[in-house]
Amino acid sequence: MKHLFLTSYFSNTTNLFLDYIKDNNFKVKKVTFIPTASKFEEVDFFIKEAIDFFKSIDIEIDILELSTSSFEDIKNKLENNDFIYIGGGNTFFLLKELKRTGADKILIEQINSGKLYVGESAGSIVLSSSIDYIHYMDSNEEVKLKNFDSLNIVDFYPVPHYQNFPFEESTKMIIEKYHKSINLLPFNNNEVIIVNDSNYKVIKKT
Repeated sequence: MKHLFLTSYFSNTTNLFLDYIKDNNFKVKKVTFIPTASKFEEVDFFIKEAIDFFKSIDIEIDILELSTSSFEDIKNKLENNDFIYIGGGNTFFLLKELKRTGADKILIEQINSGKLYVGESAGSIVLSSSIDYIHYMDSNEEVKLKNFDSLNIVDFYPVPHYQNFPFEESTKMIIEKYHKSINLLPFNNNEVIIVNDSNYKVIKKT
């Protein structure tokens, strides 16, 4: 059974995360923490915030930077730690590195085997079947990713930061362009998408 905790902005929804792991009795002693998407962005404060939060609840952080890691290291960290977190940034760069390293296949196996997965922004988007729709939000100009087929873990297309600054216009354009052709699921910085196997729902922070 798949267990996914998908966010736009993880630090805004940590209380929901605590509720989720408690309700499901997840073991969360050590996390494989993947900040790769943020390497392509000037703004990356959300990565430090996520690290600080995990440390505050005594979770051991095992950083996995895909762009500089060996396949053996990637395989070991994805398979042996308790859960996986992939942070935000450039979705095209993230998917490129997942495919280049072979991490995509291991990640799919781990998620399908029931390992808890936490995604933030790009880390949520990359679970869709294709990331082509997100070009209004992220740039592929420098990354030059040619194949947008993604992990195909969920049957919807997450649209994070819906109506949140500075993504008001880009999320609006995504909705206008694709709402008739694909199953978009917009959610804002105070909401999470919870996926348990094939069932999913959006939960809002109270």
